[in-house]
Amino acid sequence: MKKHAKKVEDLHVFERAYKVSLKIHKISLQLPKIEQYALGDQIRRASKSICANLAEGFSKQIGSKKEFRQFILTSMGSSDEMQVWIKYCKDLAYLTEEQAETFTQEYQEISKMLRSLYNYVSQQVT
Repeated sequence: MKKHAKKVEDLHVFERAYKVSLKIHKISLQLPKIEQYALGDQIRRASKSICANLAEGFSKQIGSKKEFRQFILTSMGSSDEMQVWIKYCKDLAYLTEEQAETFTQEYQEISKMLRSLYNYVSQQVT
């Protein structure tokens, strides 16, 4: 967590998750029509959920660090979920092996950053 983050956009993990969610959104729009309302919608929602939960939790931390931790956990779940959806996309040949590897590594790093943020916030909970 950046020292004295004043808004959620100041968090490195938010910035990183937001950038990759934009890429995922664009790729999801290129999926076959049959996948637009199933797999495409699912990966758009899961990737955006990481950022949305960080934003909601960040604003609620004023009242409760414990609540912020819960939102971080939800973001972690969405990040890990994205790794499963990427595997589906690769195995269905909607992503190349290289694209899938890049996205998987990105979400693994985001998950790692979220765990660090969770641990940092946990130290502040009394």
